[in-house]
Amino acid sequence: MNFLLVAAFLFFAGSLIGWTIELVWRRFFSKNNPERKWINPGFLVGPYLPLYGFSLVILFSLSFIDVSFIENFILQKAVLFVLMALCITVFEFFAGLIFIKGMKIKLWDYSNCWGNIKGIICPLYSFFWYVMSALYYFIIHPKILNWLFWFTNHLSFSFVVGFFYGIFLIDCCYSLNIMNKIRRYAKENKLAIHHAKFQQYISSLNRQRREKSHFWISTKIEGSTLAESLKSFIEKIKKQ
Repeated sequence: MNFLLVAAFLFFAGSLIGWTIELVWRRFFSKNNPERKWINPGFLVGPYLPLYGFSLVILFSLSFIDVSFIENFILQKAVLFVLMALCITVFEFFAGLIFIKGMKIKLWDYSNCWGNIKGIICPLYSFFWYVMSALYYFIIHPKILNWLFWFTNHLSFSFVVGFFYGIFLIDCCYSLNIMNKIRRYAKENKLAIHHAKFQQYISSLNRQRREKSHFWISTKIEGSTLAESLKSFIEKIKKQ
């Protein structure tokens, strides 16, 4: 089957599944969300995380690596899962570095985790990638071809995937425009904006105004502009 078709389907599925995982994780388990609020885990408006989409494509590609030169079956899979986790960790590192250096935005922060590198990657989350690689290999990978066969024979679902990519591209343009505005303010103040903390700050401002909180960052934030909210957020960071 055409690899591009497979990659398109996996990116679609991985982005949605990853967004759901991160949403639940940040709501109930993340130390960066002490108030236990629902926070959109991505920089895009919609419910998808490209990092997980690309990661699922990476896992699919690496699943075909031949490790038969290792005689022990358990050791074969352990080495394969280490390789998968390592590749995704490297991808995660460069993705995070691009946003920090290029956009002056921290989409995630592992600074409080042991052994972290620039707060972008750390052994703990690499271990989580290892576990997810094993789950993918034994649970998801054997069923992928059946899913793709069903997908190619149901035009209605093909339309859903096509619609997803149309909305996704529009969302990217819209969100990158907002990120660019944030980048300018961050660059002027020589710091990187922590995306999740900025979302929490906006939510607190909205609650103070006794208005309904926004789930996502927008160009108009409950009575104040993005620029005004950024300015007050940066002033708060400097005081801290």
